[in-house]
Amino acid sequence: MMDINDFSRLRIGHGYDVHRFKAGRPLIIGGVHIPSEYGLDGHSDADVLLHALTDALLGAAGMRDIGYYFPDSDDKYKNADSGELLKTALSMINEAGFAIVSADCTIVAQMPKFSPHIDEIRASISSLLSSDTERINVKATTEEGLGFTGAREGMAAHAVCLLCKI
Repeated sequence: MMDINDFSRLRIGHGYDVHRFKAGRPLIIGGVHIPSEYGLDGHSDADVLLHALTDALLGAAGMRDIGYYFPDSDDKYKNADSGELLKTALSMINEAGFAIVSADCTIVAQMPKFSPHIDEIRASISSLLSSDTERINVKATTEEGLGFTGAREGMAAHAVCLLCKI
């Protein structure tokens, strides 16, 4: 049996983000443009999945949240590419001595359907994180018509990631 100290280098983090729909904006999820008449409203490109993943990485490393490092009050991040923010967060956790073991991400949306795009999103995230694809999981779910996502008012995402101190 393994001793708890054998796991002392492991850290887990959870991230959550939400954005409302907005007509006329592109829908970018996991760094991938998804065909849709609605995008997400936000200061940056509003990539809800990458925002949740960025928060999960930062949290696992014991750092502050995405808004602390990339505040929406700073015009420097207006329409920012969330993939670039994720890569910056990755550099920060690497500099702190952490490496990604795995990440599991969930998109919560009533529409559009994500199943045709999951492999492309997963590959995009793997590329952004310079990680093997098998370490990154992406899935999507609806809320069966309940809540703000079920009412098609917006979209949410959760991400959990496991880091190892190297």
